[in-house]
Amino acid sequence: MEHFLEKAKSASRVLATLSGSERNRILREMAEALRANTMNIIEANAIDMKKADVDNLSSSLKDRLMLDEKRINAMAVAIEEIAALKDPIGKVIEGWITETGLKIEKVSIPIGMIGIIYESRPNVTSDTAALCFKSSNGCVLKGGKEAEESNKIIADVLQQVLIRNDLPKELIALLPDSSREGVAKLIKMDRYVDLIVPRGGEALIRFVSQNASVPVVKHDKGQCHLYIDRDANIEDALKIAVNAKVQRPSACNSIETLLVDESIASAVLPMFKAVFDRENTQLKGCALTREIIEVSEASDEDFDTEYLANILNIRVVDGVDGAISHIVRFGSGHSESIITENITTAERFMESIDAAAVYVNASTRFTDGGEFGFGAEVGISTNKLHARGPMGVEGLTTYKYKVYGKGQIR
Repeated sequence: MEHFLEKAKSASRVLATLSGSERNRILREMAEALRANTMNIIEANAIDMKKADVDNLSSSLKDRLMLDEKRINAMAVAIEEIAALKDPIGKVIEGWITETGLKIEKVSIPIGMIGIIYESRPNVTSDTAALCFKSSNGCVLKGGKEAEESNKIIADVLQQVLIRNDLPKELIALLPDSSREGVAKLIKMDRYVDLIVPRGGEALIRFVSQNASVPVVKHDKGQCHLYIDRDANIEDALKIAVNAKVQRPSACNSIETLLVDESIASAVLPMFKAVFDRENTQLKGCALTREIIEVSEASDEDFDTEYLANILNIRVVDGVDGAISHIVRFGSGHSESIITENITTAERFMESIDAAAVYVNASTRFTDGGEFGFGAEVGISTNKLHARGPMGVEGLTTYKYKVYGKGQIR
């Protein structure tokens, strides 16, 4: 492990010699290489999908795992979008001259070596590798065993592009020991790894957070909520609620709980039940909800569960303050939304909710690097330091101060 990481760390320094235009050219080559290897990637993915059937993985995990021609092309497009972004490195963030005549520049630089631990989705391999390359960081990738064959071939395709450009393939490296013990070693290698980004289930996030000596940016569960206020446009509310839950239930930015103002619950809950019944959504509700519509009971454990499936909790709350109280208790700091035409209520919700993304009259499904204009993302950070929300290339940089003098002494 130490020898492997030492080579990877050494390789990452090579990126300092590449200009932004060279990095962009190589990224575009990576995108084309993915397209050229579409059938090979699909064949490797089929092995993972077959194993997923044998292991009886859930339908939501299978959906995240599956690759087809459309998804592979989307991976290539994401890399091209990353290439088209402004260069995040070498940017003068601030500049000033002190009283002693020192000229100081605060300049963006890469973090160094990024370790990314993730589950299920093989497109994360290409997305994160491209983001790290764009921002001049080396990366060590540890995908889930359920996507082992898919991750291997995607990494190999990208590495072959590096080799053709006389760059070390270790710039994009798969962790050779993918066991739990291997991960436990990786997250303590602060001599070689500058940042760990875990994205996956609660157990993974908890293990990494509790055991790492390398700094960690958590990409925790998406316990997202949609609150329907008494002043909501109900037509919009129905449309947004269905999108936020059903469009892709396995995504971390889909809602797990619908909150409804008590003053309108009797009138609107039958409407919500009707639209979700058409989508075959399994509904669970609090006691007040169950007095109005026929759904199974939702417990506190349900309100704290990230289903990643077409299951939705419903709770009737005492206005915006009741919604805020529920989110404070059960939210994970990911994405929260309010549907209301009342500007005062909207602002109260926006200011009171402590989450990476807070919406008014829009679906939480927009919390995404591509939708935010970042090209792609390493993940959705629920940390407050140093990056929060969709973590694109800017989140993979730090800065240093360049200080120019003319013989000054203190």
